[in-house]
Amino acid sequence: MDRITKPRVVKDYDKLPSDTQNQIKLQYPFGFADHLVTYTNSRKEIVSALPFEAEDYYYLVRMTREEAHEIIENDDDYDDDGTLRDDFEMEGLETGEDVDEIEDVEDVPDEDEDDEDDDDY
Repeated sequence: MDRITKPRVVKDYDKLPSDTQNQIKLQYPFGFADHLVTYTNSRKEIVSALPFEAEDYYYLVRMTREEAHEIIENDDDYDDDGTLRDDFEMEGLETGEDVDEIEDVEDVPDEDEDDEDDDDY
């Protein structure tokens, strides 16, 4: 029996479409830090990321533990305790993904200036 696998996408949280961010918030209503996994990237560096399986893609959302806490702390959709607010609205939540917005399929990291700072991982 053939197993169909979803393409893997590695991205930074702030570079994800807002509907994908909203889906991640629903899956992790109590924050991200306790759900991070580590893997070795193509440059043989150990990187931490938040796993998230969407309808068409399997995401590894790059972030350190500190960044995970900071994202929640600065997001108005989470309360002061780091819990997704009860009045969280799903605006912008669409079904499916827009492939044009996906730049790095097949577990290829973003090639941006910001990635130079990956030494924190």
